[in-house]
Amino acid sequence: MERYESHSYDVVVVGAGGAGLRAAIEAAAAGCSVGLVCKSLLGKAHTVMAEGGVAAALATTDPRDSWKVHFRDTMRGGKLLNDWRMAKLHAQEAPARVNELEAWGALFDRTPDGRILQRNFGGHQYPRLAHVGDRTGLEMIRTLQDKTVRSPGVDVYMETTVAKLLKDGDHIAGALAYRRDTGRFIVFRSKAVVLATGGIGRAYRVNSNSWEYTGDGHALAYAAGADLVGMEFVQFHPTGMVWPLSVRGILITEGVRGEGGVLKNARGERFMFRYIPEMFRKDFADSEEEADRWVAEVIAGRKAEARRPPELLTRDVVARAITQEVREGRGSPHGGAFLDIASKRKPEEIRKKLPSMWQQFHELADVDITRQPMEVYPTTHYVMGGVLVDPETQQATVPGLFAAGEVGGGLHGANRLGGNSLSDLLVFGRRAGAGAAGYAKAFAGEPRVETAQVEGAVAELLAPFERTGGGENPYAVQEALQDMMGTYVGIARKEDDLRTALAELEKLRARLGRVVVDGNRQYNPGWNTAIDLGNLLAVSEAVTRAALERRESRGAHTRVEYPDSDTHFGTVNVIVRRQGKRMTVAQEPIPPLPEELRHVVEGEV
Repeated sequence: MERYESHSYDVVVVGAGGAGLRAAIEAAAAGCSVGLVCKSLLGKAHTVMAEGGVAAALATTDPRDSWKVHFRDTMRGGKLLNDWRMAKLHAQEAPARVNELEAWGALFDRTPDGRILQRNFGGHQYPRLAHVGDRTGLEMIRTLQDKTVRSPGVDVYMETTVAKLLKDGDHIAGALAYRRDTGRFIVFRSKAVVLATGGIGRAYRVNSNSWEYTGDGHALAYAAGADLVGMEFVQFHPTGMVWPLSVRGILITEGVRGEGGVLKNARGERFMFRYIPEMFRKDFADSEEEADRWVAEVIAGRKAEARRPPELLTRDVVARAITQEVREGRGSPHGGAFLDIASKRKPEEIRKKLPSMWQQFHELADVDITRQPMEVYPTTHYVMGGVLVDPETQQATVPGLFAAGEVGGGLHGANRLGGNSLSDLLVFGRRAGAGAAGYAKAFAGEPRVETAQVEGAVAELLAPFERTGGGENPYAVQEALQDMMGTYVGIARKEDDLRTALAELEKLRARLGRVVVDGNRQYNPGWNTAIDLGNLLAVSEAVTRAALERRESRGAHTRVEYPDSDTHFGTVNVIVRRQGKRMTVAQEPIPPLPEELRHVVEGEV
């Protein structure tokens, strides 16, 4: 053990996006020593890419909003599979977290009388997203980063990847990591570990995620024995870039539709009116005239009396609608739909409200969105499933392990509303930090880290260097995995395809066992990719097995043979659990919604 760099902390936080930073701030405020470990540079987090805003019922733009309406929208958006306790905490605490962020220095856009301005977004009944143009995530990370580096007792480890969680008996004892610049290993001894590693989007070729999103936290938790929940629910954001191919999948913020953008097919039809689900029919406009009237009221700053345009339906509904239009031959020249805001807003308004979108299309696609429509198609964006956690503390089913942000499961159910991810990471990042600090303070003694456990993990990580002869290229295996997941475990799923995917995953796992990397450990991208591959295979198997188990269509999960939602599956979660070396799935009942909250969900707010 002496040959490894080692450090001891009360709490280790893995990931320095919004959830990780907020957890670190809270744990440090509780008096704990904190090691903050990030795979990339501090401040270069995926949260930066969140554009539209943070959802919180501040009611600054429309006084009719409240935590109950936010709770109802979140539950209905998640098709009632949400952990209702998490959804309630989220809706109640989000306004305080946004105001806290403002007190720490975040500069949100303002109303004429100086309050935080809120914009409309899909699935939210009232304007609810506090925003900074279309660069909200960047402002949040800037603020949280400033707060973190000023917090006493927080040490930051940049360009450091956690490869394994260490345990002492049944509870967490720390983590094994390696520095990406030197390849040297670090042993972190810690009473508690908070996972805040984000999502799994890199399991698919067309995605909106940054390179760090390789399912690390999901796979680390699963390997440590923690349960995963809802892994079948992978969100395909309806509006990713289609063309040119080099930028396919890059996100186009939902803020475009919130500012009045409309979706059209190749015939020029606003097709979303044909796809309004019965559950939402009374809340959405049924004619272009009414939808346009809503936009005019919003632009004028008046309280909207008309119903919302169907382009602001939940993401799962819009993504399926675009896919259907393309499948039936009404797609755009490059296989998508048209998103048009040029005919709805003045050029100067578009450049002011959506500066990043204007720049993105101008520089990457040579398209001026103040004059031309954008071509869009669904892109892998977010995973609703994650580590099963206690709603109050965010503790996983392994003592001493906590999870927050995208890696945590439960809040979003079968589908996440835009803007809820940023309030999620603030609310539950704080709770995870507090929960981990409370656990660490109550922990008697010091966690023990066995040498054999570390040596075994190190040998496994270095195996690609030890193999000789013509082995597998890690990049080729990763590309094969991404193509396979897109083909067999995409938006519309069939049993035969899912079983084929499981067989292909076995072949890919065998190929991973033959991967060879050259050179040394310093900044070796091939080695890094080989390590990431193990995580990607684990989460891909979890998604596939959970999708096979859920024999219905609900939210982001569509089964071709079961096109409707099933009453039974509305009462259970699919749990992914490790048993020995085998991945298993089980159906477990969802705690019933209390009567007073059922009234809220049914519209009696």
